[in-house]
Amino acid sequence: MAQGTVQVTHGGASRWRRRSGEYPTLAAALAAAGDGDVLSISPGTYRENLVLDHAVTLRGPEGGLGSVRIAPPDGVALTVRASAVVQDLHLEGQDRAAPALLVEDGAPELTDLRVSTRSAAGIEVRGSGARPLVRRCTVENPSGVGIAVLDGGGGVFEECEVVAAGQTGISVRGGGRPRLERCRVHHATGAGIGVTGEGSGLEALGCEVYEIKGSGVQVAARATARLTDCSVHRTSADGVTLDTDAVLTLAGCDIHDIPENAVDLRSRSVLTLSRTTVRRFGRNGLSVWDPGTRVAAESCEIHDSTGDYPAVWISDGATVSLDSCRVHDVPDALFVLDRGSRVDVVDSDLSQVRNTAVSVSDGATAQLDDCRIREAATGAWFRDHGSGGTLANCTIDAVQTGVIVTKGADPTVERCTVTSAAESGFYVSAGGRGSFTACRVTGSAGFGFHILDGCRTALARCHTERCARGGYEFPEDGPVAEDCTGDGSGVRPVAQAVSGGAFAGARPEIRTVGAAQSPVPQAAEVPVARSADGRDGQDGGGPAAARGSGEVLGQLDALVGLDSVKREVRALTDMIEVGRRRQQAGLKAASVRRHLVFTGSPGTGKTTVARLYGEILASLGVLERGHLVEVSRVDLVGEHIGSTAIRTQEAFDRARGGVLFIDEAYALAPEDSGRDFGREAIDTLVKLMEDHRDAVVVIVAGYTAEMDRFLTVNPGVASRFSRTITFGDYGPEELLRIVEQQAEEHEYRLGDGTGEALLRYFTELPKGPAFGNGRTARQTFESMVERHAGRVAQLAEPSTDELTLLFPADLPPQPAPC
Repeated sequence: MAQGTVQVTHGGASRWRRRSGEYPTLAAALAAAGDGDVLSISPGTYRENLVLDHAVTLRGPEGGLGSVRIAPPDGVALTVRASAVVQDLHLEGQDRAAPALLVEDGAPELTDLRVSTRSAAGIEVRGSGARPLVRRCTVENPSGVGIAVLDGGGGVFEECEVVAAGQTGISVRGGGRPRLERCRVHHATGAGIGVTGEGSGLEALGCEVYEIKGSGVQVAARATARLTDCSVHRTSADGVTLDTDAVLTLAGCDIHDIPENAVDLRSRSVLTLSRTTVRRFGRNGLSVWDPGTRVAAESCEIHDSTGDYPAVWISDGATVSLDSCRVHDVPDALFVLDRGSRVDVVDSDLSQVRNTAVSVSDGATAQLDDCRIREAATGAWFRDHGSGGTLANCTIDAVQTGVIVTKGADPTVERCTVTSAAESGFYVSAGGRGSFTACRVTGSAGFGFHILDGCRTALARCHTERCARGGYEFPEDGPVAEDCTGDGSGVRPVAQAVSGGAFAGARPEIRTVGAAQSPVPQAAEVPVARSADGRDGQDGGGPAAARGSGEVLGQLDALVGLDSVKREVRALTDMIEVGRRRQQAGLKAASVRRHLVFTGSPGTGKTTVARLYGEILASLGVLERGHLVEVSRVDLVGEHIGSTAIRTQEAFDRARGGVLFIDEAYALAPEDSGRDFGREAIDTLVKLMEDHRDAVVVIVAGYTAEMDRFLTVNPGVASRFSRTITFGDYGPEELLRIVEQQAEEHEYRLGDGTGEALLRYFTELPKGPAFGNGRTARQTFESMVERHAGRVAQLAEPSTDELTLLFPADLPPQPAPC
């Protein structure tokens, strides 16, 4: 296109005094123009470097965008140093060291410009005096920055678009402070918007940043920014990043479809979010690092993770507060780690979490008030020493386990409710601590409170109801429990589960609601050999007592029922003993795999037999200690890549010289496993069992059908176990015998007709999912003791017979069929 002419209309005091002239070049026209003059440019290509020093109007044909091209061979195509008006031009630059359009001073109005260039910047605003108003301009610069605002420059950009940039789409530095309204930045390489340096700032309203080969928005080095009603999506790196004392506010924003972290901030940066949505991210929704780094979010939503990472990651001393927020459809919701790290959550919802809703480790702290957690594998997990915080007035619903406390963690849990847990409501193991006050568990398929050996936990005014396996499961030297109650449901009674051993505080007294509050026998007072329920809770708490194999086998024989189990254990023990003697005689001994599979319903004595088996092997010199370490899925499976192998190795190490008993092992391989990490635990176990075959005996246990499926998960699983021992359900006569043992141990007697009544009771008892075999018998005995106490307490001076005899009237009513 050939160069056209430029018509200059000179301004005047009135319309009739105006005059005009035509010039062959832009330079000539500008030389003749003064403030207020209008330069109308004919279509054509002008290879000139223009400088506007006066408040003129420079325009191309109306509606003819692209018909006027300013395209010098080098240097700046257009420099503006006055409050001029420029519109309907197409600017092209070729100088890699200079911008195509440079604003150095004044408040010019730049409208409907198209900047297609391969220069350092498409539009550059430089200097504290430069305050342009830029409307509907388009920048394409595949070699450099789209728009640069620096050295104190500012201005307003309305409905502008950076369609391509070889570097940052919009770059603000050196104290620049522009305002963006309804702008779009896409197909940039580096960052969509970058703000850096002390004094630099940016305000964006209704803008969109997308298709970026890099981060969407970067704020760094003491810069500040505020984005309102903006969208950031489809980046190749993080969506939003803050670094080194950066300050950013996001209000009403939408950050989505990010393959890495949606928002990442470090080094004392501060982020404030309100009414903002973070969704479809590949790593963390919020990734917060370093001391002094802070996030405050209100009325925000984080959801639909596409990766296997926590939605909110807080580490290295950072702090996050969430108020009235929602986090859902994520692998983990909140992951807080490292001493000094903290999360404060108020009136928020955490739901549809594949692993753990709140995970606290390495000395971190979590404070949750009035929050709702539902549909998660674990509601909250306080993992290790120094980790703690408070859960107050929270509800946890439809989870595998409500709250887990392990390895010396010490949280405070107050007025929290767990409903419909597939396993335990509250689970404390591996030396965990914690205090639970006025907490409630309803409808758990496992125990309400399950606390293993060595855990110094305190319970006060807690309540359980409709817990299938029982309200409370405590070890002998366990928690302090005061004023706790239960409804007596489940196969293990709440009173039975409390130990009578030494406590740091008052003797625990858990009562069934509605029953006479009289002393009840404690579980620890019943010898393990007679208990027949098999859960002694030992977790590596020291070597087993040094007893001969004959004495231990005698204790095995004393268990009620289990005839086939006893035969299997004796046959295996005989094989090991004869093999040992053949070796001593210099003969070859058959190789005996000592790992076992126990199948059967709950309460059939699997844990008790596993403990005795370990003692037998220790007495034969096969194992060094013979102690029992009992674990389940929650002790082995982590929430992120690599953590499962570490936890499994730790459990295996605790069991060295003894027995590793994995209860409900089939839970490691759920049928709808997807990206579940349980299989990693299985693979790790298979290798450890092979590498350390003489150091640890592994026993896996669970329901028969589920364990059959479990053995097919890994080709090496079935080959590692020598045999499967099936624990059959107890018959009515065996259940009666357990009750008789309980009565004898606690100095009660069965009155006339009571034995027959118990036999009928157990025959008619529904054998649904809640049926607990030996534990059901113990629950029945405890209920009889409580009903007896309610009857005898009304007598002024009861006789010895009245204090000891149990009659058919003391039997509890039959539970409804499951």
